[in-house]
Amino acid sequence: MSKIDHALALERRFPGIGERLARVPLTRLPTTVQPLTRLGHAVDIERLWVKRDDRTGQAYGGNKLRKLEFILGDLKRRGRRSLITFGGIGTNHGLATAICARQIGLKTVLVLVPQPVSAGVRSSLLLGHAHGAELHYAPTVARAAATTMGLIARGILAGDLPAIVPPGGTSVLGTLGYVDAALELAEQVAAGELPEPDWIFVPLGSGGTATGLALGLKLAGLRSRVAAVLVTDILAPAPARLARLGRACLRRLRRAHSGVPHVRASAEDLAVLAGYVGRCYGAATREAEDARRLMEECEGIRLETTYSAKCLAALLAVGRRPPYGGKHLLFWNTYSSVDPAAGVARMPDFRELPRPFHRFFWPD
Repeated sequence: MSKIDHALALERRFPGIGERLARVPLTRLPTTVQPLTRLGHAVDIERLWVKRDDRTGQAYGGNKLRKLEFILGDLKRRGRRSLITFGGIGTNHGLATAICARQIGLKTVLVLVPQPVSAGVRSSLLLGHAHGAELHYAPTVARAAATTMGLIARGILAGDLPAIVPPGGTSVLGTLGYVDAALELAEQVAAGELPEPDWIFVPLGSGGTATGLALGLKLAGLRSRVAAVLVTDILAPAPARLARLGRACLRRLRRAHSGVPHVRASAEDLAVLAGYVGRCYGAATREAEDARRLMEECEGIRLETTYSAKCLAALLAVGRRPPYGGKHLLFWNTYSSVDPAAGVARMPDFRELPRPFHRFFWPD
């Protein structure tokens, strides 16, 4: 399992399924697993591991690439030339989409809503522009919807109807990426690279990562459960909606391969941990800052305070008490450890961005 390539665990489990699932290879798989021995000792939590999805790709890492392989593969198969997607002004999903779509010749349009401004948010805006994304600012979700309708109309008039990619890449196709990730984890467990986790901690934003993992664990025959740490207060996903997404994803897989077993996807598949968002989406919390610092000091792994560090903060808060205490816990690192600035000739000046974004660079 140490060899890194583009092969999918889905294809190894269900030979031939790849022929029915359009995909562009963006990832280097499998991502590694490792014990968090020093961190576990520092916080008195034994049996603590990490899945290094921060290393999914060369141009960018994190959880988005597993989703984008299937989303962009489908758009390429259908001959689409552009796409519109959404997020906060510091969206990692939007940046990952811009980088990956550009590699296969697709234009990315980002419709962005407010979130607390930080150095990371400013960097993401500049990098999105540098990687060729067209940026549009919407002060509210309602304005984002109106802006999107206008962009669709513009595309129709220009003879280029843009595809819509949901926030976070959470769709049936995107969710396939984390079904595959769960099957990949099952192979690593079978190879003795780590014990079977009792609980897998993952951020819960738009929900595709957690939903795909839960479904994939069932298909793999693992008993592991998903602890999904809620990190957003913007259109937070309801468990019933995520269960519907899981069932739709299973139907897509069963259409692609007759050997995919029927399993039950339900709202109980995810144990949702709330109370870690903080003031609002994107706002750092003291607990997340502490978790980020501990991970870097103990293990040399970098996190950010919107998703991954809040997830780790939840694990550290509950990891010593039932039902988690004394169990094998796996922290799934969804943050990219790849520097996206390495792929641009120069960082743009903020004045090169559309004017509505300039306010985020003015002194407070």
